[in-house]
Amino acid sequence: MALILIVEDDPDTQEILSMIVRSEGHTPRVARDGLEALAMLRSETPALVILDLMLPLLDGLEVCRRAREFTYVPILMLTAKGTEVDKIVGLEVGADDYIAKPFDPGEVRARLRAHLRRALLWQKPPLAAPPPLERGPLRLDPARYEATLEGKPLNLTRLEFDLLYCLAAHPGIVFSRERLMEQVWGAEEYIVPRGIDVHISRLRNKLEPDPAHPRFIFTVHGVGYKFAG
Repeated sequence: MALILIVEDDPDTQEILSMIVRSEGHTPRVARDGLEALAMLRSETPALVILDLMLPLLDGLEVCRRAREFTYVPILMLTAKGTEVDKIVGLEVGADDYIAKPFDPGEVRARLRAHLRRALLWQKPPLAAPPPLERGPLRLDPARYEATLEGKPLNLTRLEFDLLYCLAAHPGIVFSRERLMEQVWGAEEYIVPRGIDVHISRLRNKLEPDPAHPRFIFTVHGVGYKFAG
């Protein structure tokens, strides 16, 4: 059983999401505006956040941006606008995933399960974790979900670590966006190709002194991405 924070100001949507969370055996907590959401994130330590984009006092994008200053809890963003621009901006400020309103309860359940599985792996890595990788000054330890560059820790999210490990484990091999989606997100999850680009951009910003001239992750135009090798 996990604590799930639902950040939503519409009472009907609150109830629907709470029912979905309870049907999965978890406990919902509801925040009705952005400021209340940040306060509850600090005090409740939820396993996952379902965050609406349009909120009173502080919108979902700003909540996500501020939350990423102190937590890497998975954030599933709800957007009523339904445009790719809104979704991509959500990913850029630190959301892990998104669902457009009106949503299918079955899709919410699937995303909830997938991100909670990822969170569990983050907290309790399997005993047979892949071996640590060293690529020049970069070291990745999947047993501890620790990444260091020149001995200094990198503050990577779960998705960023998994994405970097996948690429670094196969230096020189080009991964299409579709293959990265399958390897990192899993076959049951969906993210638009532009979303892959946003996650790569965030990763480069943490890895590279000059993200425009990367040392580690290279773009193969028209195909995908590869790690130096």
